[in-house]
Amino acid sequence: MSTFFARTSLARQLFVLQAAVLASLVIVGAAVAYYDAKSDAEDAARQRVLDLAHATALSSDVVTGLREHDGAGRLQPYAESVRIVSQVDFVVVMTTEGIRYTHPNPARVGGRFIGTFAPAVAGRPVTETYTGTLGPSVRAVVPVFDGGRVTGLVAVGVTTRRIADDLGSQLRMVVVICVAALLIAGAGVGMISRRLHRMTLGLGPAEITGMYEHHDAVLHAMREGLMVFDRAGRLTVVNDEARRLLGLHGDVNGRTAADLGVGGSLGDLLRAGATAHDEIHLTEESVLVVNQSQASRRGRRLGTVTTLRDHTELQALSGELNSVRGFAESLRAQAHESANRLHTVITMVELGRTDDALAFATEELATTQQLADELQSAVGEPVLVALLLGKVAEASERGVELSVSGDTAMAQLPIPARDLVTLLGNLVDNAIEAAIAAPPPRRVTVRLRQDDSGLLIRVADSGAGLAPEQVDNAFARGWSTKLDDRPHGRGLGLALVRQVLHRHGGVIDVTNDHGAVFVVRFPAHSTVAHGVG
Repeated sequence: MSTFFARTSLARQLFVLQAAVLASLVIVGAAVAYYDAKSDAEDAARQRVLDLAHATALSSDVVTGLREHDGAGRLQPYAESVRIVSQVDFVVVMTTEGIRYTHPNPARVGGRFIGTFAPAVAGRPVTETYTGTLGPSVRAVVPVFDGGRVTGLVAVGVTTRRIADDLGSQLRMVVVICVAALLIAGAGVGMISRRLHRMTLGLGPAEITGMYEHHDAVLHAMREGLMVFDRAGRLTVVNDEARRLLGLHGDVNGRTAADLGVGGSLGDLLRAGATAHDEIHLTEESVLVVNQSQASRRGRRLGTVTTLRDHTELQALSGELNSVRGFAESLRAQAHESANRLHTVITMVELGRTDDALAFATEELATTQQLADELQSAVGEPVLVALLLGKVAEASERGVELSVSGDTAMAQLPIPARDLVTLLGNLVDNAIEAAIAAPPPRRVTVRLRQDDSGLLIRVADSGAGLAPEQVDNAFARGWSTKLDDRPHGRGLGLALVRQVLHRHGGVIDVTNDHGAVFVVRFPAHSTVAHGVG
């Protein structure tokens, strides 16, 4: 039996169990109905013989026959006619001593009645099941009154065999009804079983349990966030990583995408249920790569599956890589420029103009070294110094004059260096792009100032600036004034800036002064995000 349940599908097991339960219920019900019908039949027979005995005892033929002691001439024919018409097994008229005047078997006439009749002699009817000359029977004995006294007795009985025969016909009907009920119930259980077989794909309990355990283990082990919405848009599956990335708490199963509280472009995507392939979306804390597709089976739509990959660290590393690439480009440009200057110096020496060559070389070296010395003394963070030097060289190569304000001073970083590089690098990159798009002179100015109130970062460019209605949209993911020519589109830089601001409680103001001016402020000690202002 255990092998059967281990190897059989859940639907078939349920069919067998339900069929067994139904069969047991029908058999028990039939048995109860039989015994109840048997009891009812015996009660009905007892009442019937009692009523017939009373009616016979009141008959004038019986009263007269007993008065005249005319058993053979009057009582025997009358008793037999009553017995035959009433379909009972015996009608016995007897004396108060129990001597029979009548009996279905004439040979028994004159014999003594077998059974209890003393209560009837006392004037009370009595019923019992007793074994007499005809076998076990249900009988009633009643007194016959004549002039107020008991002059004889009437006994009427039905054998239990006759009761059983009458009950047999009823039992056959019960059996037919039970068989029909079993067939109908079996057909219903079969239909349920087939439907369950389709729903469970023919899997057994052990397989379903194993699949659930593996499914649960995979969900918890996945480093990607996973969300599954059903056809009605309700969340049915969400793993731990998705909860972490979206900040979901408590029981969220059964909620719609609109009820999850996910904002921004990612919230719009989840609510729409549209297809997405490797789309970049930003939350307040993370940079997510989102894939979303419709799930279907055999042409029937099952719902929507969404996966979330955390690219926050990767995006930060990508920013650092871009900075390193910028540094490399700057070094290449500087190496090219240094080669030109070196050739100039060598040529001047060959021409005998040694003093002019020395003055030219010293001037160029002093200019480059002066900017590096100024930044190192004003900014204590080497990574930030390297970033600014690289951006100066990159801007110069692209025809933009990038200058760092003379009052720049920053002793220590109020936020992690990686986040500051992300913020400042993106602001400067956007400023350079804006300056290049505008007519000369093309300038970008950077100012960093730290005091007791916190850190101020100001990046200004000579570009076209931002219209007031563009300011709010500028920090949204995907917004850009340039054509989309990148793998994931433009418009990510300022969205990353906004994310850094939210993470560290910074605010930003955007104004126009012969170009766009971005002013960022970080409080000295900030733990609550104030958003973008």
